Amino acid sequence: MPGLFQGLEIGRRALLTNQAALQTIGHNISNVNTPGYTRQRVNISATIPESNTIGSFGTGVQVTDIQQIRDLFLGNQYRQESKSLGEWSYKEKILSQVESVLNPLSTDSLSNQMNDFWNAWDNFAKDPSSSSTRNELVSPTDKMTSSFHDLNNQIESLRSSIDADLNNYTNEINRMTSEVARLNHQIQSLEVGGVVANDLRDTRDLVLDNLAQLVDINTNENQNGEMVVYIGAMSIVNGRDAINIEGKVSNVDGVPIHKLVWEGTDVELTNSAGQLKALIESRDEIIPKYIDKLDTLAAAMVEQVNSIHMTGTTADGQTNIAFFDVNKTSAGDISINNEILNNQQNIVSSTSGAESDNGLANAIFELRNQNVLNNGSVSMNGYYNSIIGSVAIESSEATSFASNYDLLVQQVEFARQSVQGVSLDEEMTNLIKYQHAYDAAARVITTMDQALDTVLSMGVVGR
Repeated sequence: MPGLFQGLEIGRRALLTNQAALQTIGHNISNVNTPGYTRQRVNISATIPESNTIGSFGTGVQVTDIQQIRDLFLGNQYRQESKSLGEWSYKEKILSQVESVLNPLSTDSLSNQMNDFWNAWDNFAKDPSSSSTRNELVSPTDKMTSSFHDLNNQIESLRSSIDADLNNYTNEINRMTSEVARLNHQIQSLEVGGVVANDLRDTRDLVLDNLAQLVDINTNENQNGEMVVYIGAMSIVNGRDAINIEGKVSNVDGVPIHKLVWEGTDVELTNSAGQLKALIESRDEIIPKYIDKLDTLAAAMVEQVNSIHMTGTTADGQTNIAFFDVNKTSAGDISINNEILNNQQNIVSSTSGAESDNGLANAIFELRNQNVLNNGSVSMNGYYNSIIGSVAIESSEATSFASNYDLLVQQVEFARQSVQGVSLDEEMTNLIKYQHAYDAAARVITTMDQALDTVLSMGVVGR
């Protein structure tokens, strides 16, 4: 039966409901700059009415739940685009480093050293009888081979740094997956008692957003509120359990290569988009490609110069002397022949042995412009320029893709924040609305209290 005490109960429920709304609004406002925070909203509904012979009387209001305002589609899209951004950002970093190695701004570039090498042969051809021009061939040759070595060593060091990144990313992935498993446990423990762990869910989603930049993941929330995280067809997080990954070192052509496997097995990780994919492609495809190109150039230099020089004859009648060491034909070990280093008189200028004859010296100088690489379509200098051009194009492409995906991620994030982000204007409006509702509920209680006082006073007067 409706009455004054029921009126007090209605006021009490209204006070508590509006107080919960005010508290949630305050929570939203305080987390306006918290990364990963999703705004919350108090859902309220009328309580079950009481019915009697007169009719149905309302009993007030109650909090149904506190809901996160989230767009799952935009959340998944954000992670998908973040994978691509992570991939191209890492490629951009590696390719820009390769480009700076191959095409330095200093005058000590391999291109300049090769030009100095050809010019030294030109000078020697102009005066083959001069011991000074013969001796001056050694210095630019040594500088050129040193440039080959430096380029090879720098690119190999870059590959080693990528392996170091792989270990760091492995540790970071394991840390994140363990964090997701821990949060799964906390969320499930809270929600089994009927409490919705909104803030813990925000923390878990933020970890998954960061994880998606490193590796290709798919997620699925089970009926217990726990997140199952997949890499390919394998679950790396299942409820409270997380499976670690580890790097194993294998020897490939004498080079130690780190491979990612599931911990305690030899099963290699697959379907690894994001930065992890770019890392592996950079180490196993991009870096080896440019090392091979440098090796091809070095081998061509050794083969072409030696094929001419070995047909020559020294002044004392020796022949078949190689200018470069025939056993060292890669960018990492190309070097001048010790017979040349120990005795510059072994540098030949002709087949006759006459010091005034410069036929072979001219022939070696003319290699500068001869198309001897790529099936006779490009010279050695042109080939090196094509290497620089190739890495410049790839670097520019990576920069363009990284920029485009960065813009796309920003757009998706803007759309996502328009749904789940905190708007201070909206929260302040709601704050005023619920504050007035709270004041009105308090007035209801005051009015009912005054009415009870009146009834009680009437009882006293009646005696």
